[in-house]
Amino acid sequence: MRDAGFDVRGSRIRWTESEGVGPARVYVHGLGAASAAYYAHIAARPELAGRRSLFVDLPGHGLSDRPAGFGYTLEDHADALAAALDEADVRGAEIVAHSMGGSVAIVLAHRRPDLAARLVLTEANLDPHPPRTAGSSGIASYEEEDFVAAGYARVLEGVGAHWASTMRLADPRALHRSATGLVRGTVPTMRAMLMGLSVERVYVQGKLSGELPGAEELRAAGVRVVTVPGAGHNVMFDQPAAFAAVVAGRY
Repeated sequence: MRDAGFDVRGSRIRWTESEGVGPARVYVHGLGAASAAYYAHIAARPELAGRRSLFVDLPGHGLSDRPAGFGYTLEDHADALAAALDEADVRGAEIVAHSMGGSVAIVLAHRRPDLAARLVLTEANLDPHPPRTAGSSGIASYEEEDFVAAGYARVLEGVGAHWASTMRLADPRALHRSATGLVRGTVPTMRAMLMGLSVERVYVQGKLSGELPGAEELRAAGVRVVTVPGAGHNVMFDQPAAFAAVVAGRY
């Protein structure tokens, strides 16, 4: 396990890493998740094995520290991820990121273009104040103290065993601030940042999640939009072979 400081208090962002050749492939999880749990089975597939791979847990999640005074905005998460990549001496990485992690990856690539050469984003949040979906957690609907006191337990009961298994590793306050920061979004928006990037960009949508709003606009800006049949929000679990093929550039 490796780590890097990400705030003035010396809090640490942590990741596990496998050796390999070629540009690093960096895996970034979504809200209430952890990277190794969501991606280790993907990175081990024959079409992806052999590359240096980093499984980074964002602040407040998984193995990383969870300082009470940290903001946990998308920008804060992106800066912490940049600190990890700087410590790991990574440049021009391929960043494979899910949901909130995809939003963080977009902000990272916008702020630190030296760190990312390719983005593979799975159902990343692109717009502020998105409509509530069947898979939403409802975390941002709580006030922070209410969530910490009682909402966290309610959400864990309602999100299902799979998501709860990693969400219970996240700090409640960090989880709430991350969720509200995601809903608030960025200026410019994540969508505008993504469309303005010059790196290779792939956006992965599960067919079961419905149509991607603004897909044609993204395509016109050079973003490759891939829809995976038989998959919902967690494409890497629903259709792992197809997901690995997308990451490998073979789908």
